[in-house]
Amino acid sequence: MIEATDFRDAMSLLTTAVNVVTTKGESGIYGFTASAVCSVTDTPPTLLVCMNQAARSHAHFSDNKILSVNVLGAQHESISNAFASKLGSSERFEYGQWTELVTGAPVLEDALVSFDCVIDDIQQVGTHSIFMCQVVGIKYAEPQDGQHESLVYFNRAYSRVGQVDIT
Repeated sequence: MIEATDFRDAMSLLTTAVNVVTTKGESGIYGFTASAVCSVTDTPPTLLVCMNQAARSHAHFSDNKILSVNVLGAQHESISNAFASKLGSSERFEYGQWTELVTGAPVLEDALVSFDCVIDDIQQVGTHSIFMCQVVGIKYAEPQDGQHESLVYFNRAYSRVGQVDIT
């Protein structure tokens, strides 16, 4: 049997993009930092987002049934930390500039890319919920100085990866 700590240590060596996942609706406005986000299919465009069921905002995401996945750039480390902290929901949104697309879920204006989604299905697996999210809107950021740099998480620390746009 694999111990949870051994599994977490092994997973820390899987490089992941850093995202802030947000929601807004009758249940309120909430967000959290997530690395467990991936593409499921492009027809229809669908993302998978995992969230701990013990998270303070879990019920609000389930109730609102919408979310946006904001892929963070290298300049967003403070935003990632704010949304991973014990700050209150409204305090978290004081970091960054926010707008909306189709669903009304908050979209970070200068995220590398934001996916605006409707939650189609929620599955419970162990301690987490898996949100199956149909993408209904996409917003790209303009590259800064001709280059995009992504904020990634590896071995329990932030790193940056980038690509210079050749135009």
